[in-house]
Amino acid sequence: MDHTIEAKEQQKQFILSGGLWKVMVQLSWPAVVAMVLYGFNAVLDAIFIGQFVNDTALAGVSLAYPLSQISTAFGSLIGVGAGSVLSIAIGARDVQTQKNLLGVVNRLSILCAVLYMAVAFTFARPLISMMGGSGEALDYGVRYFRICTVGAFFWIYGLAGNMIIRAEGRMKTAAWMMGVGLIVNAIFNYLFMVPLNLGVEGAAWGTNVGMLVYTMLGWLYFGRGKATFQSKLLSLKGDRKITTSVLRLGMSSLIMSFMSLIQGLVVFNALARYGTTADVAFYGVVYRVFQFLLTPIFGLMRALQPVIGINYGAKQYARVIQSYKIFAIAALLLTMPFWVLSLIAPGSILGMMLKDQVFTSTHFLYFRSYMAILPALSFIFMAMTLFPSVDKGKPAMIIGMARQLVFYIPVMLLLPRFIGVSGVYYGSLAIDAIIVLWTMLLVRKEFISLRKRKGMEAAA
Repeated sequence: MDHTIEAKEQQKQFILSGGLWKVMVQLSWPAVVAMVLYGFNAVLDAIFIGQFVNDTALAGVSLAYPLSQISTAFGSLIGVGAGSVLSIAIGARDVQTQKNLLGVVNRLSILCAVLYMAVAFTFARPLISMMGGSGEALDYGVRYFRICTVGAFFWIYGLAGNMIIRAEGRMKTAAWMMGVGLIVNAIFNYLFMVPLNLGVEGAAWGTNVGMLVYTMLGWLYFGRGKATFQSKLLSLKGDRKITTSVLRLGMSSLIMSFMSLIQGLVVFNALARYGTTADVAFYGVVYRVFQFLLTPIFGLMRALQPVIGINYGAKQYARVIQSYKIFAIAALLLTMPFWVLSLIAPGSILGMMLKDQVFTSTHFLYFRSYMAILPALSFIFMAMTLFPSVDKGKPAMIIGMARQLVFYIPVMLLLPRFIGVSGVYYGSLAIDAIIVLWTMLLVRKEFISLRKRKGMEAAA
């Protein structure tokens, strides 16, 4: 126990007083590895389905994918909120909050899983149809989605638990857990899809098994007392204050995920109306590649959360500001090589998942247009971590909602009507460019507020 307390204090002091570039490197590389591994799950499904089933199945799974990510959205809600609460509590030496946190996480995970499973399994077909599915693609999507829904609790709790481990600053532990989950996923995807020939159902079951193992590793971690805070694995004890804080600070992450669902809804419907099943499959692959290339940024986001939260809890506001800048620049630099490679050789990347499609110069133009703004998104996603970590979930929530409701819905309803499928790709580029500029203005405003607070507290 003394060793655990000592390790916890050393980690905290390193975050509070270590060189920030060193802090960034030490905390980020395992977090980046973890998120790349986690993100590869989605690409892995698409590769297996594209190689061992067909492009129509890939189109159906692409329609189901945004809906299947609702469980991940609930995991992010709980994980981001609980991680923010935990890191602030560590910085403020609030032992009672640390002690009661896991009971709240357990209660919320069970509640979210039950609600999601009941709705998603019952209304799978109308939901996939709502996304623009029809015919054979609809059938594939429903079969994939329903099986993913069965494992919803493991998707939710596995991600939430891993985020809490990262909030402690234990990025290496979180990374190897994700690595094991990915390996298990890959093995069972192959077993279910090739020897057992289960098709899209095999891909879904393989992912569920991976998430089950991922969750069990989290249970072992908390159950054996490996956490740097007092964790009661089987606790279901509620705490209204902690629950409110978790939901408030994690809500921006949930809303962003639901807004992505709305994005998928309007985009896939536009593609179904103005394009073909091949266009749906192509966009589904482009979107997965785009999300995968963002995973290094997501890793840096997770590493930034305890750095900002603990320094904010300790009232080191100048260090909070500097942390954001360093992590955002690092995310930009880390993303650039992968981004450049994807722009140079898009055919090789797309061909892994669309083996039967012949790509044209128009396909490559669409791909490059969609990817064009990607490195600059580092500043948006670091801001999504900044605001909840300084106890302000509202700005991140507003950005996430406005991106979809104010921009994506009207643009995707109107632009494809006039210029067809290309409107999806050009419209996405324009929207993200506007959001980057707006986010930077909100970040600048928050920095001014933090500097004023520092001045007032120093005067007091």
